[in-house]
This record gives sequence, structure tokens and C-alpha cells, in this order.
Amino acid sequence: MGVSYSTAKWLAPTSFLLDFAAQQYGMLSSPNMKDIHDANLSFWSPQPYFIAGFFFPQQLFQLAWLYRLYKLDPKKPNERAELDEIVDFVPYYSIGNLCIGTWMIFWNAEQLKVSNVFVIINSLTQLYYVFAKLRPMNTRSTTSVLTNVVARTFAGIGVLDLLHNGSVAYFKDAPATTTVKVVTALGFGLASAASDWIFGGCMVYDLVALAAGQSGSWRNLLAAYAVGAAGIVGAKNLARPPFNRDQSEYKPTPTEDVQDRV
Repeated sequence: MGVSYSTAKWLAPTSFLLDFAAQQYGMLSSPNMKDIHDANLSFWSPQPYFIAGFFFPQQLFQLAWLYRLYKLDPKKPNERAELDEIVDFVPYYSIGNLCIGTWMIFWNAEQLKVSNVFVIINSLTQLYYVFAKLRPMNTRSTTSVLTNVVARTFAGIGVLDLLHNGSVAYFKDAPATTTVKVVTALGFGLASAASDWIFGGCMVYDLVALAAGQSGSWRNLLAAYAVGAAGIVGAKNLARPPFNRDQSEYKPTPTEDVQDRV
């Protein structure tokens, strides 16, 4: 799913702007995205302001990442590998933005089953990239740090989107059954055990958002899951630090000749 440097430089920012415009439409239209949320609740409905709280800082990281896409020069050998790392993510990033923007249109039309299709595509795309394609973070490289933060947070909030939209699309007003409680515990437990600090932090955030959006004993159980997930993420990553701090060990994926990409 590779693209050229020139394609990446218009595809990534265009998808960002389309998604940003769709989010503004979702917040300013009537009914707005929160109105639809409040009218369609289920056992995996988060507190909506937690999504907004995640959205704003994540946008800032995206802007910084997009700036690197334009700043780096593929004709400079020391910058080419960094640019390749950004360009490698651009197709997945752009698919995600286009899916989220399209989701917003159907969500605000209260076509929840249709909107769920775009949530599934986005979430699975981001999870695939993070666990199958994303290069290990080199903490001495600004580009590597930003790419990891953007990709992992995209996937992390995608998990919450997947649970939220899927539950309200097919189980509106349904309570949390024993099966739901077990699936939630096992799913987040396994995800936390496989997570670095960034994606793992998103798993904890997702659980806190879910707890804040629920009530009663289910809310308390979700809060306990959040504490447990934080413990798993912390223990796992303290025992085995996930990020490469030695630039000499960082081996970027070999790339094609510059003339093939420009």
C-alpha cells in the first residue's frame, strides 16, 4: 500500500482536513454528534467528553507529524529514512481519516449500522498497522516518536470507537450481561499485556471513558478494569522497555531509490 513522496504530501493533509471539517459539522449541526450519542446508549457507551478530550491533543500531534512530512528532504540521505517512515503510514492514516469523516455523516443521520461499517474499517486498519507494520520507536528520532504516537493513539481510540459504535448499532439500551463483562475483561487484559506505554495508555483511557459513561456496579467494575489494565501495562513495560533508545541499533526498512519515490 505504498505511495510516492509527492502523493503523500497531498494525500495526508487532504484527509486530515476532510476529517477535521466533518468533525466540525458533527459538533455544530443539529442534532449534533452528542445529541445522537445521548439518544443511543448501550453497555459500551463512553462519556462523550472523553472522546473530545482525546481528539484535541491528538490533532496537535498529527499537525506536528504532517509538518515533518513537508520539512524532510528525500534527497538528503540522513532525512530520507525518516521520511520513508512517515510515508509508509500515510495510506493507513488517510484511510482512517476518510473513514472517520464518513462515519460522522452517517452517525449524525442516526444511521448507526451504516456508520459502524466505517468504524470497523478504520479500527482494523489502524490496529493492523500498529501490530504488523509500524517500526519500533527510536526515541532519538522526532519523526519516529511522532509516527508512533499518531499511529498508536489512532489505533487506541479506534478500539473505543469499535466498542461504542458496535454496541449502540446492535444492542441499544442493552445492559451489561455476564458475557459482556467477561469479554471486556479478557479483551482489555490481553490488549494491555501486548501494549507499549502509548497504546497501553489508550487502553486505560478507554476503560476510564467507558466507566465515566456508565453507572452502578458496571461503572465500578469498569473502573476496576482500568486499574488492572494500568497495572498490567506498567509491569510489562517496566520489565521490558518497549522503545529503542540507542540510535545505533535502529535499522529502518530498506527503501527504493529516491528517484522512484519523488
